[in-house]
Amino acid sequence: MLRVTEIKLPLDHSPAALQATLLQRLAIAETDLLHYTIFKRGTDARKKNNILFVYTVDAEVRNEAEVLQRCANNPHISLAPDTCYQFVTRATAHPGARPVVIGMGPAGLFAGLLLAQMGFRPLILERGKAVRERTKDTWALWRQGKLNPESNVQFGEGGAGTFSDGKLYSQIKDPRHLGRKVLTEFVTAGAPEEILYVSHPHIGTFRLVSMVEKMRATIIALGGEIRFQSKVEDIEICDGQLQSVVLADGERIATRHLVLAIGHSARDTFEMLHKRGVYIEPKPFSIGFRIEHPQSLIDRARYGANAGNPQLGAADYKLVHHAENGRSVYSFCMCPGGTVVAAASEPGRVVTNGMSQYSRAERNANSGIVVGITPEDFPRNPDDPDNPLGGVELQRRLESRAFELGGSDYRAPGQLVGDFLAEKSSSALGQVQPSYTPGVHLTDLSTALPDYAIDAIREALPAFAKQIHGFDRADAVLTGVETRTSSPVRIKRNDDNLQSINTRGLYPAGEGAGYAGGILSAAVDGIKVAEAVALSIMQDKH
Repeated sequence: MLRVTEIKLPLDHSPAALQATLLQRLAIAETDLLHYTIFKRGTDARKKNNILFVYTVDAEVRNEAEVLQRCANNPHISLAPDTCYQFVTRATAHPGARPVVIGMGPAGLFAGLLLAQMGFRPLILERGKAVRERTKDTWALWRQGKLNPESNVQFGEGGAGTFSDGKLYSQIKDPRHLGRKVLTEFVTAGAPEEILYVSHPHIGTFRLVSMVEKMRATIIALGGEIRFQSKVEDIEICDGQLQSVVLADGERIATRHLVLAIGHSARDTFEMLHKRGVYIEPKPFSIGFRIEHPQSLIDRARYGANAGNPQLGAADYKLVHHAENGRSVYSFCMCPGGTVVAAASEPGRVVTNGMSQYSRAERNANSGIVVGITPEDFPRNPDDPDNPLGGVELQRRLESRAFELGGSDYRAPGQLVGDFLAEKSSSALGQVQPSYTPGVHLTDLSTALPDYAIDAIREALPAFAKQIHGFDRADAVLTGVETRTSSPVRIKRNDDNLQSINTRGLYPAGEGAGYAGGILSAAVDGIKVAEAVALSIMQDKH
């Protein structure tokens, strides 16, 4: 198989144009092209009046060696790498005690799926509910202001990524093409095949729900077991070796192989692990607001006269500004044609996030505008100066303040960008109508974040407007607060066997453990951890 890169074609190219260009690049006749597939399709929008699709194509041809030799001086033609996944091991007929997975977000879901596919019959424990029941609880907060602390945007089958844009791309290094395994499993579960080749694939919440259900059914069919509303409240360790987990109802489940895929908001579990002596360290993350603009403004800024072209869809953006106070401000989790959603998991606190459906057809674009912070910014407890959970304490303080500023009823505090820049409270909306439910209470956001974050964002918004005209328009809406950008801790693990550095048998995984950021990277990490668990089980048996 040969790989041909940098095939550029206009947006309105004919279906036959790609094959014709491929034949020309390879200098072969149509009869010598046996088969080809699109490996990747990106968009080159640097020239708004001449936007192009950029293809990478894998082609099967006659006389491959001869064609490759003839094209040896062409940097855009090479052998295609093998992206097929190969299992690292298989369980014997009697694999012994089953491994346990805590959490059913992307990391836990793929750890469970891979363990099941290898024959290890995993037991998955999820504190929240099955995805459809969980969806009802989530809508109860959005529509009625009723929060279920165990079933919400953060907790339940599918994890936090279920109520997001469903982005399936990442900047992680992936030499084994594990991301391809993730995308292939998603397609098998019902995702559109285009996610295998578009440069910024996404699925959206409604499609994710049915896909997660199908993946659950696959795990069960392969001998796995899944228990919902099964919260792990404790673990038992003896001489540095994990022995068992203890559920909230008192049930004790023995295991020497535990995948810890708890997500970035399982604060009570972080506290339990710290009390049990599992090594945890504080980790940088980011805090900020959500910003909303008309999607049409972003489309025009990115695509010019091609704005609204159905071939392009809703435009996105990625922005970074280095402020004078030394802080980095950047756009986070940009959701074209989406909504701002309530993402709280604890009573009396307000958290925002962004979500899009597959169609990305809502009127507003939104993203987090966030400021990077480090453990040096976290509050210190003089009675416990080495406590690694200072980031959790900071999140809670900011979320509680947002609850107060919003009216103490799960509305979010909001402010128009013009008023925010002018340092005055907002009292009336303009043309941009915020999408957050249960609702937005206009106020002054200057006390919603630390001064260094407010100052950095005020400096960044006009700078961003130089890249996207109108980004600082006066009636764009800021909504607070965004605090769950990533985990505030890292449950540190060994590089070789992926076990906790001081607790054998405990495998920290995914975003909550500090080893991923987003659906794809968390799923890839779940695969890596599942492989490590499987190899350890087989080694123990021998």
